[in-house]
Amino acid sequence: MKKLFLVLLAVSALLTVAVGCKSGKSGSDLTVGATPVPHAELLNLVKEDLAKQGITLKVVEFTDYVQPNSALISGDIDANFFQHIPYLNSNDNWTDKLVSAFGVHVEPFGLYSEKFYKIDDLPNGASIAIPNDPTNGGRALLLLQSKGLITLRDGAGLNATSRDITGNPKNLRFRELEAALLPRSLNDVDAAAINGNFALQAGFNPLSDALVIEGAESPYVNIVVVQKGREQDKNIIALKNALLSQKVKDYIINTYSGGVVSIF
Repeated sequence: MKKLFLVLLAVSALLTVAVGCKSGKSGSDLTVGATPVPHAELLNLVKEDLAKQGITLKVVEFTDYVQPNSALISGDIDANFFQHIPYLNSNDNWTDKLVSAFGVHVEPFGLYSEKFYKIDDLPNGASIAIPNDPTNGGRALLLLQSKGLITLRDGAGLNATSRDITGNPKNLRFRELEAALLPRSLNDVDAAAINGNFALQAGFNPLSDALVIEGAESPYVNIVVVQKGREQDKNIIALKNALLSQKVKDYIINTYSGGVVSIF
C-alpha cells in the first residue's frame, strides 16, 4: 500500500510539472512583436545567435502601429520593435507601462509619388497623403517644411498638425491615412509621406525613389520597447547585444541602400 501511494505521488508530481510547463512560458523563450520590414528581418537575422545562448527568439509580425503596444502591455509578447520615442510618448497609457530598452536604427521618412519625379513638379493644389497618427503626421509636415513646401507656426514641434500650417504657397491639400495604407494611396493622391519601413515593404528605395527625404540627423530612432522594469532582463540584454552587432550593421548597409541607417 505504501509503495502504491509513493507511485501515485510521483505520477501526480510529474503531471503537475507537465501541466505547468505546458501552460507557462519557458524562461528561454523571447517573443518580440515587430513590423515586417526591416524590424522582423533584423530579428530573424539574429535568431541563431540567440539560439547559441539557449534563447528561442519568436517573432510575431504586426502590420499596424497600435497592436504591438497593446500586446506588450497585456503580456502576450516580451518586447516590440517598430516604433520611435516620439510615437511611444504620444500615449500616456503606453508611457505609464512601457519603456525603451535600446535604440537600433533610423528609417529616413520620405515623400513619394507615382505621378511626379521631382518635388518642383508638384502642381498647385496637389493632394498629399500623410500619416494620421500625431507623431508621424507631424513628422511628415516637418519634412515638407524643411523643403520649403509649407511653413508651420512657431513652436508647433513634433506633434504639428495641418492646423499649424501658416504658409502653403502651392495650396497643398492634405489627406490623413493610417500609415500602413499610405503606399497603396499613391494612385489616388499626387504624393504621400511614407514611413521608411512601409516604403521598403512596398518595394521603394528611399534614397533613389523619394522626392524628398529626411537626413540621417533624424531624431526618430527606432527602439526596442519592453514593460517597465524589464530593461535589464538577461534575454533583453542578449537581444541588445545581438542587434547592436557588426553583423547587423553590415546587413543594414548591404540590404537597405540607405533606407535604414544604424545608430551604432
